[in-house]
Amino acid sequence: MSAFVCHSFGSADVLHQTTIDRPSPAPGEVLVRVRATSVNPYDWHILRGEPRIARLMGIGLRRPKQTILGADVAGEVAAVGAGVTAFKAGDEVYALVSGGGFAEYVCVPERDLVPKPRNLSFEEAAAVPLAACTALIAVRDAGRVQPGHSVLINGASGGVGTFAVQLARALGAEVTGVCGPRNVELVRSLGAGTVIDYSTEDFTRTRRRYDLMIDIAGGKRISAGRRILTAKGTYVVVGGPAGRWLQPAGHVFATLAVAPFVSQRMTNADLVRGKENPRNLRTLAGLIEDGSVRPVIDRRYSFDELPAAVAYQETGHCAGKVVVTV
Repeated sequence: MSAFVCHSFGSADVLHQTTIDRPSPAPGEVLVRVRATSVNPYDWHILRGEPRIARLMGIGLRRPKQTILGADVAGEVAAVGAGVTAFKAGDEVYALVSGGGFAEYVCVPERDLVPKPRNLSFEEAAAVPLAACTALIAVRDAGRVQPGHSVLINGASGGVGTFAVQLARALGAEVTGVCGPRNVELVRSLGAGTVIDYSTEDFTRTRRRYDLMIDIAGGKRISAGRRILTAKGTYVVVGGPAGRWLQPAGHVFATLAVAPFVSQRMTNADLVRGKENPRNLRTLAGLIEDGSVRPVIDRRYSFDELPAAVAYQETGHCAGKVVVTV
């Protein structure tokens, strides 16, 4: 099978298309023929080995431990391992995996696999897993959104942000989105009642107060973000500007360090709880099938163009997701 493999840290140029053996599913695993994947900041952070602190946290000291990246998978069941009962060959599925999506085939534990939303193509489904699960955790779990809450989403036009706007609206919140000038209409079309163009207005200087701020883009001091929250409001940090040594991890750590000393809830969107991802993907499939949520795709690439897709995602200017047809 064909796969993009990386044996050293670096830019998208270190991704090499290689022919390797097709994996065989172990007991309890499902072999998926990948029809589409998508690119996330997670991928190029690992590819770059940045922030450098992440190397000490397990991604590899001198080279990536995960040689085939790709966390988002949508495709068809090709074969099942012993003991698998929930899926059969030909089933259309999608999943959030720890890696392996940048290949024609990947083995996925049966427990992690979920039926693909019926109304999405493989490319659309591949845009969902990592970004939408992160958004769901940020809005519903960490943010504890309730009907009538006022929510501000900083970074509303990116992969996570476009899902967060829709999920907050689906849960009955009033949404304000912050984005650049070219994406104002997009964010409004997703359900944001108010859209702030960060190039002309500083959202931290508004007199309005919010029950929840979801900070995806970063770029502002934590104290400035807290200023727009109610006394008992919640600040959820998802990411922040990339850096070579510590950021965006430093932004997350700094937010959590403030938590014991302020009246507002300061927390992060924790996607480490992998056991919940399949349940969250089923929840998202229901919201997608009933029309409450839809993936936003900025660009589509062929599999041979995957390094270009990674390079484009790394620019940080994507409106929604970058998907790759395999």
